[in-house]
Amino acid sequence: MPHYIWENNMTACTRRHWIASAAATAASTLTRPFEAFAQAPAAPVAVARCDSYGSELVPALAKMFDQIGGLGRLVSGKTVTIKTNLTGGPSTRLGYVPAELAHWTHPAVVGAACYLMSRAGARRIRVVECAWCTAEPLEEFILQAGWDPNDMLGAAKNVELCNTNWLGKAKEYSRFMTPQGGHIFKGFLLNHAFEECDVFCSIAKLKEHATAGVTLSMKNCFGSAPTTVYGDNIPKDRPGEAPLSGRGPFHYGNRQPALPAWPENDPKSPRQDTWRVPRIVADIVAARPIHLAIIEGIASMTGGEGPWIRGVKPVWPRVMIVGTNPVCTDAAGMAVMGFDPLADRGTAPFEKCDSTLRLAEELGVGTRDLKRIEVLGTPIQDATFNFRKA
Repeated sequence: MPHYIWENNMTACTRRHWIASAAATAASTLTRPFEAFAQAPAAPVAVARCDSYGSELVPALAKMFDQIGGLGRLVSGKTVTIKTNLTGGPSTRLGYVPAELAHWTHPAVVGAACYLMSRAGARRIRVVECAWCTAEPLEEFILQAGWDPNDMLGAAKNVELCNTNWLGKAKEYSRFMTPQGGHIFKGFLLNHAFEECDVFCSIAKLKEHATAGVTLSMKNCFGSAPTTVYGDNIPKDRPGEAPLSGRGPFHYGNRQPALPAWPENDPKSPRQDTWRVPRIVADIVAARPIHLAIIEGIASMTGGEGPWIRGVKPVWPRVMIVGTNPVCTDAAGMAVMGFDPLADRGTAPFEKCDSTLRLAEELGVGTRDLKRIEVLGTPIQDATFNFRKA
């Protein structure tokens, strides 16, 4: 039986844990929302029109990386973990539209990022996803969707794929603490791939979301939490041996995570998914910071995050967005979608939910105020694809 990390296990403290703890202490001074709004960091964001997943993709992405300061300074000599978005099962499609043209991150974008990272000097690149209800290798999962794993594995010599929805080959889950104690969870247990990296990259699809308003670089990380710890139908006193469900406890609070994960800060808080999901997203992003955010919107869908949402349809926004701060990058992404990144509950796209951007801003992750964000490349007004009018 694996030995899991407990909160008082001082031997589990690594240099990364110490850095995370120091960051949490610094962030704890941001005790009020208006202070977080004023002090949350800002970083440049690059926007580009991109019409296809063909030959123009790599040059466009390379130019965007250069615009935000260069990829080499971020990844040279480093280990990179890339979280992609493969939500739902491998056989789920929007009619006859393949997943990568609707709700999944396109493999060409992941491959292009891997290629450019390797060329910039990345030592090791690990592409990860919590594959739905399976402990099989990620290669097997995407093969079932009709993908060729070599589209990513062959992009560079140092690329590997990893299913992070369970413990895998590690002896224990890695521990990540949320600054200020978090909105709902003060910490998370994640697969070792999220700790064994110097650079964490989120490659997301440009989409709306039924319970979070939008799903961009931050909401993509909701899928980082293993369902062996945060799923239904698992033991209370230990993680499950294999992922068997979705993240019902995250959505509805119908049970607490399996020990030794931290329980909710307040088990009496609202159980509505539209209240919980945005807060848990903000907590995860604050606990496991994103160093590089890539939002892929060449092809996408309107009306929700997947084909299971009624009324969704495929669209071609033909845009890419890149930044080093996920809140800033998502703010630009929202603007490109025709939404106000300063919007909150009651205003589109947050008609029924709270803003993940505002909640992450309160934890000091980054600013959503476009007046403080330098947008490079294509002006937002020239890249806008209004999702509600599509």
